[in-house]
Amino acid sequence: MNETQFNKVKEGQGFIAALDQSGGSSPKALRGYGVPDDTYSNSDEMFDLIHAMRTRIITSPSFGGDRLFGAILFENTLVREIEGRGSASYLWEVKGVVPFLKVDKGLEPEQDGVQVMRPIPDLEDLLGRGRESGVFGTKMRSVIKLADRDGIEANVEQQFQLGERILEAGLVPILEPEVDINSPQKSEAEAMLKQAILDRLDRLGDSGVLFKLTIPSVDDLYLDLVEHPNVVRVAALSGGYTHEEACEGLFRQRGMVASFSRGLVEGLSVDQTDDEFDAALDRSVANIFAASST
Repeated sequence: MNETQFNKVKEGQGFIAALDQSGGSSPKALRGYGVPDDTYSNSDEMFDLIHAMRTRIITSPSFGGDRLFGAILFENTLVREIEGRGSASYLWEVKGVVPFLKVDKGLEPEQDGVQVMRPIPDLEDLLGRGRESGVFGTKMRSVIKLADRDGIEANVEQQFQLGERILEAGLVPILEPEVDINSPQKSEAEAMLKQAILDRLDRLGDSGVLFKLTIPSVDDLYLDLVEHPNVVRVAALSGGYTHEEACEGLFRQRGMVASFSRGLVEGLSVDQTDDEFDAALDRSVANIFAASST
């Protein structure tokens, strides 16, 4: 583990940029950026366009380690370059931003009010490639839709089991059991989720993990996690909230920082000039940085 990176993740000011749009989420991200579906005809062309968008964001003077301490990349990005360097290497060596890698393969159908992750048969190979590319940690997402105790226990247990494998491989995981913002039982599900996490944290021993959680309905619900010795950082996902809604909600949560995707790129367009693009990104980063500083 890179101790300099670990200290930045644990103590650094700012937030984590979620730039890990995958095959399923890339079309929506591109549409939001002003690139219609008929611009590309296959997945290779789509990933070329999404990488161009990511590259424009990462190379912008508005994006840097003074206000961001981490960024999450998609597996496809790992083999791509930014200005002649591997993407993860560029993030750290040029921008001073710690690189994380999305490792999940999507979600299983809903059962017991949750969607657990699909199997990740090549996890060890993926982690090895991540280490070789300069990745510090990982991220994996599952979803909670209802306050079903059995479902939530299964969801969190899967996150911890995979997290422990990732720790053994020398990387630091971000566990992301997302509560759907449209859940009719959101606050009840969040209370169950918090307890399920607390029940498992001590088994990590001397190791620490990060969490990426939905902005809770009850302010400061996750303060116990923020202060737990086995928790490196607690980040908030934007989860379908607008940029303004996500920043307002995060501002009320002490100790939580952002890990926004939609909330970061909202207002950016492929048709903007570089000056317009950088100014729009600067406003977004400034707002998220402020909301992450409470």
